[in-house]
Amino acid sequence: MNEQDLELLAGELREKIIDTTAMNGGHLAASLGTVELTISLLRAFSPPEEPIVWDVGHQAYAYKLLTGRFEQFDTLRKKDGISGFPNRQESPYDVLTAGHASTSISAAVGLARAKELKGDRSCVVAVIGDGALTGGLSYEGLNNAGRLSRNLIVILNDNKMSISGNVGAMPRYLARIRTAPRYQRAKGKVERVLKKIPLIGNGLYRFLYGLKAHVRHLFYGSNLFENLGFSYYGPLNGHNISDLTDVFENVKKIDRPVLIHVVTEKGHGYGPARDNPDVFHGVSGFDVRTGKIKSAAPSFSSVFGEELCKLAMEDKSVCAVTAAMSEGTGLSDFSHQFSDRFFDVGIAEEHAVTFCGGLAAGGMNPVFAVYSTFLQRSYDQMIHDAALQKVKLTLAVDRAGIVGADGVTHQGLFDAAYLNTIPGIEVWSPTYFSELRAYLRHCLNAKDGVFAIRYPRGGEPQTISGYPACPEYPFSLYGNGETLLVTYGRLFTQAVQAAEILRNNGVRTAVLKLNRITPIDPEAINLSSRFHAVFFFEEGVKSGGIGESFGESLLESGFCGKWHLYAVDNGFVPHMTTDEALESLSLTAPQIAHSIRNALEGEI
Repeated sequence: MNEQDLELLAGELREKIIDTTAMNGGHLAASLGTVELTISLLRAFSPPEEPIVWDVGHQAYAYKLLTGRFEQFDTLRKKDGISGFPNRQESPYDVLTAGHASTSISAAVGLARAKELKGDRSCVVAVIGDGALTGGLSYEGLNNAGRLSRNLIVILNDNKMSISGNVGAMPRYLARIRTAPRYQRAKGKVERVLKKIPLIGNGLYRFLYGLKAHVRHLFYGSNLFENLGFSYYGPLNGHNISDLTDVFENVKKIDRPVLIHVVTEKGHGYGPARDNPDVFHGVSGFDVRTGKIKSAAPSFSSVFGEELCKLAMEDKSVCAVTAAMSEGTGLSDFSHQFSDRFFDVGIAEEHAVTFCGGLAAGGMNPVFAVYSTFLQRSYDQMIHDAALQKVKLTLAVDRAGIVGADGVTHQGLFDAAYLNTIPGIEVWSPTYFSELRAYLRHCLNAKDGVFAIRYPRGGEPQTISGYPACPEYPFSLYGNGETLLVTYGRLFTQAVQAAEILRNNGVRTAVLKLNRITPIDPEAINLSSRFHAVFFFEEGVKSGGIGESFGESLLESGFCGKWHLYAVDNGFVPHMTTDEALESLSLTAPQIAHSIRNALEGEI
């Protein structure tokens, strides 16, 4: 394509991305910022032979469109449709599945080294956003890249923070000249000639090389990437296809790790997203013409944020910590009202937990608000830097359980199981907003120790008529009968509805709701042991989950009845709506009732 055609293509891609995310939701602003970058990458490199590894995947929509998925793009984030993130089960062009940040460089170093071991000198490209450089894993990858991979090209997509001051036409021009093949050949010849001069050759070469480095440092300054062994080029205009393509073509011939610094604009080409990139980072839907986002009903995240602000007014030691997710976790108001006690540490969940440990040791009362799927990264820190230290830390675990369209990399199905292993921890699982408020207050007012409150994405489920509101109790019982249905969190509503279905079919069923899931209250076990049959339903993984712990305690108590556990059988749940996912896992009220009825009939 000529330059005019390429500009038309970029416009068509943006139109498709905007229209689809307006209907389906998705990550808009970052993907709009990488349209020209993606076009240039695919002009210069040939995946999957020259793989392109995208970090997170928020910026990869144009890549999906240009690698065989244009016709399927309308199914983005829909059940049986294409994923909102790179997915290696979906396309050979997605070399690795991505959903968490800061992983692309380490993965690309491994891919590049594997190629070298097989005698393949072709390139591997990693694309990482500047935000992902706040994650420690990216630096571990950079640190190893210089000595392990000569055929690695890292594209730093800088769309927010300034890493270098050399922005303008001259750096772009110098990058094109310095990466040109003729420059590289001439440079190599000079080096070879100098080294062949007897006695003084190597010394002269080292002197000239040092002089060049000194002059470059004097006028331009050095940077981290060069110190780590990379050839650094940039900053480049990330929306100039011609310049980007030239540089990409040229650096393929450089026999050492290369980092290309590209500056892009989040939301480029769509005014509302450009003006409000944080708001349009991830959207559930919007009006394309006006840019108005669909109004959001109260959610667990927003209620958490409101309650934390109230508690911070009462207690000046309360601090809030987030890992680059202040909007998503409901902490925006807190960040304005209590700016001196609000800490956004970037995409650095491990650091966040240890940082909270330090705050707590210093006499503060920290709350780390984080998505369940991202808290997985901090398992060691929760054990070593919080629980072992016996300091006070409250974890507000958002997006626990099924999350819906974000899919396999974001489902919060593991937190109940891994939190359950931490010595001394208390884990609470509210079903309703009132319980979230009460549990949060309880955790912040308690003595030292690690506390967690896990709650789902979105709003509260339908309230149950006659349900005794006793959120301070570790468990509560609803109804009566010879059969007991045990659950926690969002599934309580489904469980009560299932009990009503069973009652209408002659099976009297009570529902035991665990409010505190770790540790399980011994009285809940004693109560359960009196029933003829106990059924546990869990919106989480079976292995190591709360159901397994409950069943073990129940059997150890001498229970002689029938025990049945239904949970996510240790697999990964793909993207679909929350309702569709619960149905696929047989966790809706009619399916729960059906499972219990079948099990009871089988016993007869």
